[in-house]
Amino acid sequence: MAAMNLSSPSFTTTATSSFLSANRTKTLLSHSSYTKNPSIFSPIPLKITHTTKNPRPYLNLVVSAIGKLSESETVPVSSVFPSASGVYAVYDKNGDLQFVGLSRNIQASVLFHQKSVPELCASIKVGMVDNPDRTSLTEAWKSWMEEHIEVTGKVPPGNEKGNTTWVRQAPKKKSDLRITPGPNTKLTVPLEELIDRMVKENKVVAFIKGSRSAPQCGFSQRVVGILDSEGVDYESVDVLDEEHNSGLRETLKRYSNWPTFPQVFVNGELVGGCDILSSMHEKGELAGLFKQ
Repeated sequence: MAAMNLSSPSFTTTATSSFLSANRTKTLLSHSSYTKNPSIFSPIPLKITHTTKNPRPYLNLVVSAIGKLSESETVPVSSVFPSASGVYAVYDKNGDLQFVGLSRNIQASVLFHQKSVPELCASIKVGMVDNPDRTSLTEAWKSWMEEHIEVTGKVPPGNEKGNTTWVRQAPKKKSDLRITPGPNTKLTVPLEELIDRMVKENKVVAFIKGSRSAPQCGFSQRVVGILDSEGVDYESVDVLDEEHNSGLRETLKRYSNWPTFPQVFVNGELVGGCDILSSMHEKGELAGLFKQ
C-alpha cells in the first residue's frame, strides 16, 4: 500500500478526541534534533553503511518514541528512510504540508513520490508503527490528519477528495481483440484464416474464457495472472463473446488441435493451456520463451 487519500470511503476527516499513544508510533528524525528535549526521547541509532568507493554524507538517524505530527522533526527528502511500515508526511520547499500517506514500505513510497512529484517533495516526517496491521496504520494516519486539520482547518492538498497525484495508479489493461466489429457481420475470409492471421501478427495471444479484466474461469484467471506477472505485452481474445467472436471456440479447437481453453500462442505457435503455462512459469522458462 503506497499511499492513502480521503477519497477512500474507509476514512474520514472528522476529528476524533484521541490520538495514538507515544509507544505505538515511532518517528524518524535527525540525531541532532533529539537533543532539543532529551527527556522525551530514547534514541536508538540506526546502522548506517558507509562505502569507501563512493563516500556519501548520510544523515545520522535515530528512532524516537513520539506520537503527534507537530512533535515530529522533518528530515530532507534525500535522507535514508526505513523500509518499515508506518505513516509519513511530505512537505514542499516552503515547508507546507502537501500529503499524508501510509505505507507498508516507507522507503519505496518516498522514492515513488520523489520521482512522480519532485517539485512537491522537499522534506519528510516519518512515523513507524509497531504491529502494523491495517487498523494500526489507519489510526496512525488518521491521528496525523486530524491534528493537521484541527490546526489549519483544511485537508492537505494531496489528500483532498479526487486528488490522485500522490496515489500509485494501477496500469490500464489492454482491450481484448475481436474477430468482428459486431453481430450479423459477414466474414469475407474463413474464420480459420482470421485466427491464423491473429496469432501470427501478434507475438503473444491468449484465447481465454472472459475478458482479461474479468476472466470467467479459474484456468483463464491463472493464465492472465501469469502473463501479467511476467510483464508480457500480450493480446487476449474472449472465446465466450458470441457477439464479436461467433464460432471461435469450435474453429479454434480444429485450428490448434487442442480441445480446451485457455490456449496461449507465442510467435504463431501453440504453447498450451493453463497446466503447461503454470509449469513453465514455476520453472522460470517463460521469460526465455517470450524473448524469442
